[in-house]
Amino acid sequence: MSAASLRALTESAADPAALRQDLAAAFRICHLLGWSESVGNHFSAAVSEDGARFLLNPRWQHFATIRPEDLLLLDSGDQTVLEGPDAPDASAWCVHGTLHRKKPEAKVILHCHSPYATALSCLRDPTVVPIDNNTARFYGRTAYDLDFGGIADAVEEGERLADSLSDKEVLVMGNHGVTVIGQTVAQAFEDLYFFEKAAQTLILARSTGAPLAVLSDAVAQNTADGWLAYRGMADRHFDFLKSQVPVP
Repeated sequence: MSAASLRALTESAADPAALRQDLAAAFRICHLLGWSESVGNHFSAAVSEDGARFLLNPRWQHFATIRPEDLLLLDSGDQTVLEGPDAPDASAWCVHGTLHRKKPEAKVILHCHSPYATALSCLRDPTVVPIDNNTARFYGRTAYDLDFGGIADAVEEGERLADSLSDKEVLVMGNHGVTVIGQTVAQAFEDLYFFEKAAQTLILARSTGAPLAVLSDAVAQNTADGWLAYRGMADRHFDFLKSQVPVP
């Protein structure tokens, strides 16, 4: 199936231009923040309630160059997607196609190898220990998959990641990186942003060799709950970040 055919799948009101614009901007912002990696990694956004139809970046197109019209519209039930010359990246298809199909509540899925999140994932124990506001933001919201087996380009990998994610919103992928899900691009990106900040704090704190001042479970939960009142930050922050990246 050609790229033109993939994009020509019927796009309904569930796939507004704004979604394409936001998802495309997320790639360019990721590059601006230094989180892109060659022409790999992938973001997606569901356009159907069941998650079967979703937008995904084209195979091996640099994050800095992605425009709204470049995004592929795919159907997770299409078994011929990987057969065409313009097929998406196999790893992206196996992971995102499976996650969207198995977890329709995951409207937006962002996966990257940001430096500190990746460093955290490479620790023997990559637990996000609550030691400040940013780390406590993810208290009770983070899942872990520590069964790294190489590049995730098999359907079985996507199935395992979906099971590992369970009802959480962040998945630390051992020896690999991080995947974040959200209801909107702005919300998912805000979690990706703060997770990288949290991982940075943990890596720097652990590098001192001194014991961590870990928050109690009660304080950590109270802090995580306290973040809910600040959910509106995501839209304001993402709007600002979009203003900083030109459309190619």
